Amino acid sequence: MSAHHKSSSQLSQLYRKTIAHYLNLIIPQQASLLVLGCGNGVLLKMLHGSQKIGVDWNEESIAEALAQHKSDTFMVASLENDIPPITPDYIVLSDMLHHVGDVQAVLDNIYSYAAPSTRLVISCYNTLWRPLLALATFFGLRVREAPANWLSRHDITNLLELASWEIIRSEARILCPVPIPLVSSFLNRWIAPLLPCCCLALIFVARPVPSPSVKDKSVSIIVPARNESGNIAAALARTPKMGTWMEFIFVEGHSTDNTWEVIKDIAAAHPQIRIKMAQQQGRGKGDAVRTGYAMAEGDIFMILDADLTMPPEDLPKFYHALASGRCEFANGSRLVYPMEKKAMQFLNLCANKFFGIAFSWLLGQQVKDTLCGTKVLSRENYLKIAANRSYFGNFDPFGDFDLLFGASKLNLKIRDIPVRYRERTYGSTNISRWSHGALLFKMLAFAAKKLKFL
Repeated sequence: MSAHHKSSSQLSQLYRKTIAHYLNLIIPQQASLLVLGCGNGVLLKMLHGSQKIGVDWNEESIAEALAQHKSDTFMVASLENDIPPITPDYIVLSDMLHHVGDVQAVLDNIYSYAAPSTRLVISCYNTLWRPLLALATFFGLRVREAPANWLSRHDITNLLELASWEIIRSEARILCPVPIPLVSSFLNRWIAPLLPCCCLALIFVARPVPSPSVKDKSVSIIVPARNESGNIAAALARTPKMGTWMEFIFVEGHSTDNTWEVIKDIAAAHPQIRIKMAQQQGRGKGDAVRTGYAMAEGDIFMILDADLTMPPEDLPKFYHALASGRCEFANGSRLVYPMEKKAMQFLNLCANKFFGIAFSWLLGQQVKDTLCGTKVLSRENYLKIAANRSYFGNFDPFGDFDLLFGASKLNLKIRDIPVRYRERTYGSTNISRWSHGALLFKMLAFAAKKLKFL
């Protein structure tokens, strides 16, 4: 082997190892995995997955993969036409769309055998790096390839939409692909997230566009209530009927008024309504919400703050967004419509806008109002978030970010649902502006380390 070829092989191996690291931040350990354009199977071997199948159109590459990686399954197939014998949790296309004759045909074919829960993960080169890659090839630092497709970020987005795929999030990684002790890891971990336009690798996560039909679901409405005795009856009376059936779960949190007695009285007075109740053992809204989730039996879980500043009349918007498949996590946004005069103080409004921008960058999805208490997701996806909670830990007393971060980690499609924010009609806020604001900055730094600077 020549020195140039050996150097090229080492750099190629390093790149695969680096890209595998970032793909594994997206792919769960226990996912079933299909890698299209797997080549000799080196990347597939590095990726997470309890069941892994590699597909490639090159018979020689598949023969090499079968010889080297006998624990995995490999097959020869046309990516534009053939359908593999699996409906996978994750499909990976790593740096192969540059080399197929018809990108849209490949994406169309993948859509035909994907399930609604399937996630498509694409990695490709940033076209701004083409001159540098050409130089690396010229000097023997990179394996020479056939002429490649020019695929910009816009091209990938457009082709996915044409093939009925919806992008959940995208990110840019790898600022320094060559091994320089200390420098490479520093640039790739801490600087690359700040300079996405300069990074070598673009990574996209997409899901199949759902059919527009609405499937009826049952609904559990969790109402955390602390010193909210004057709002309990209104929460029941003002909430429209949704789905096949509804249940209310009131979780009282160490009130100094008679909130708990009012909850019990109203439940007794309305035997025709499914009402559950509990007194939380811990502290904070996050603990109250998790107490309610543990009691919930519906298909869709909703949080309704007992202050009713988010009108219960708006909850059907969240229901239809989930039941129609238009999103998998519905997040209330109070920052679209005009608010009532005393609904939110000016400094709180500024903080909300700042944290919306900051957390949207961290999550890779647009979330305009991270602090709106109304968040809605399916029972199935909540259980997945709860099972994966150890990744972030029990860090969030509010409960909002535990759900948002968990949804982002599971690659769920998040959508904002604009609501009209109202003034309180009873009681006073349970929010401490300064201490809670400081806590939010701590959570911002914590999330950056867990989601972005990796």
